[in-house]
Amino acid sequence: MARHLVATGQLIDEDPAEALAHALAARRLASRISAVREAVGLAAYHAGEWQTAIAELRTYHRMSGLQSHLAVLADCERALGRPERAIDLFRGADREKLDQAVAIELLIVAAGARGDLGQKDAAVAMLQVPDLTSEATVPWTARLRYAYADALLAVGRREEAREWFSRAADVDTEGETDAAERLLELDGVVIEGDEEDEAAEEIAAGPGAPGAVPARPDADLTGDEDDDEDEDEDDDFDDDEQDDVVGRSGDDEGFDDEDEDRHPDEAVRNAAADTDSDGTATSDDAVDAERTVPAGDDELGPTQR
Repeated sequence: MARHLVATGQLIDEDPAEALAHALAARRLASRISAVREAVGLAAYHAGEWQTAIAELRTYHRMSGLQSHLAVLADCERALGRPERAIDLFRGADREKLDQAVAIELLIVAAGARGDLGQKDAAVAMLQVPDLTSEATVPWTARLRYAYADALLAVGRREEAREWFSRAADVDTEGETDAAERLLELDGVVIEGDEEDEAAEEIAAGPGAPGAVPARPDADLTGDEDDDEDEDEDDDFDDDEQDDVVGRSGDDEGFDDEDEDRHPDEAVRNAAADTDSDGTATSDDAVDAERTVPAGDDELGPTQR
């Protein structure tokens, strides 16, 4: 069931609370299947259940050997008021093993975390990577340009921000950002519209807004998955099965035990029950940003809010 839900994207498209309820039900039946833990983590993220998302996605990474949702984890840390940990995730990532899309999204979140700390100039500097000025249009181009424009606006570089909002709007054919609306605002044009429509179109640039990072399952998981896990792995996940909702995901390397508070909010328990019956950029930051993506033809001298 869970694999079907993940593969069809139903967990992303339906009501977040309902999606989380379905995912939690699947977890009770098949907690040792990595795809199920991924589904719970992503559903929790979209529902704004940050602690649950962190626990489940860490477990998924450990079970699958992948690091495909680091940006989601970092954004959850921002939402919990821990921007330093989001930056630590960015610094500690093995970029050679990261998918380019994941690396860019992680960079965007880390730059936003710098902004959270009041290090707005550092945020601008972090986003000055070759992909920003590349002529090629890839799925993350609009989001990267939008984040850079937002960072520029935060430090008072209004004209430059306007230029980059415009460049973001030019490539945002899927409407992932509200770059066009931000551009109109800078030009002094006010458009009266339905508040719900505006909320749906607004980019979730900062923590506390579910979906700030495009979170999708790693692959088409409709194929058969070996239910017989290696016996050595079984011991790692026994504790996970004991809990109704979140449970401890085990001691992750690099995280303190105190981080593993996995008690979900009352809304999660209710949903599950329904289913049952000022700083500047440091040299390290500049190096981190440059290594995030391969060097391109264009160079630029020197988000989420």
